[in-house]
Amino acid sequence: MSKRSVLLVVHPSRPDAAQYASEIAAELLAKDFAVFTNQPQLVAKAATFLESENVELVVVLGGDGTILRAADLVRNKETPILGINLGNVGFLAQLIKPSLTKLVDSIVDGKFHTEPRLTISFSIERGGKIIHEGWGLNEVTVERGSNQMVELFVQIDDRPLSRWGCDGVICATPTGSTAYAFSAGGPVVWPEVNALVLLPLAAHALFSRPMVISPESRIVIDIESTTAEVSADGMRKIDLLQGDRVALTRSTAKIHLAYIEAGVFTDRLVAKFKLPVEGWRGGHE
Repeated sequence: MSKRSVLLVVHPSRPDAAQYASEIAAELLAKDFAVFTNQPQLVAKAATFLESENVELVVVLGGDGTILRAADLVRNKETPILGINLGNVGFLAQLIKPSLTKLVDSIVDGKFHTEPRLTISFSIERGGKIIHEGWGLNEVTVERGSNQMVELFVQIDDRPLSRWGCDGVICATPTGSTAYAFSAGGPVVWPEVNALVLLPLAAHALFSRPMVISPESRIVIDIESTTAEVSADGMRKIDLLQGDRVALTRSTAKIHLAYIEAGVFTDRLVAKFKLPVEGWRGGHE
């Protein structure tokens, strides 16, 4: 019978994350778990994670960006990702940091619930051939690669939508609606809503509003300016050339975020933006 195993993903420049991860590793090793990490130089006694490894849970110590990196490590494996909030309130991590004992007990007993999150797939076509394929949990953006705006021709479901001279176009998931798309004026979409957000950035056009579209739709963006780039979750970037075509669709793979506490998205929204809810009576009048 193989050992149970956990991957600890740690922000590389946060000593508190490394310290807490080392404490988690020690507790799990004592319970005969195999413990892996992406930062073996920071997490005592944990083994280096190789992408060929299969683990039952990923525990992330850091912010939302660290969770995005963890998702990239285990995509297509449907491994639950449990983010531990260490002070910077995001939208993907556990809202309240659990005690070490509660966290380890929850891992050992499997006492956490998961939320499946929609992801986006994209392909880049050049000269009639697919030259690159990728994905995003938050968003995939086609944007300018220089100081000049890009010329983009956007189509949805094989029908033309608009030609924009702009800074770029964001295609975001509900998860990503509170990230780059939010800062650019897009709507907040609750995670359980099946939809994609299409959002032009600083478009020179009469119509350039954010759009909420079906996840079954296929979005095609033709590059009509000299250069541009694709950015997936702000981390994976690919240069584009004039004449390239970027196609975006909902991915068949989902990322599963795990939570120990049964908090809801509304609570995360309130905590992140310190929304004025004092005096709330609870329940219904």
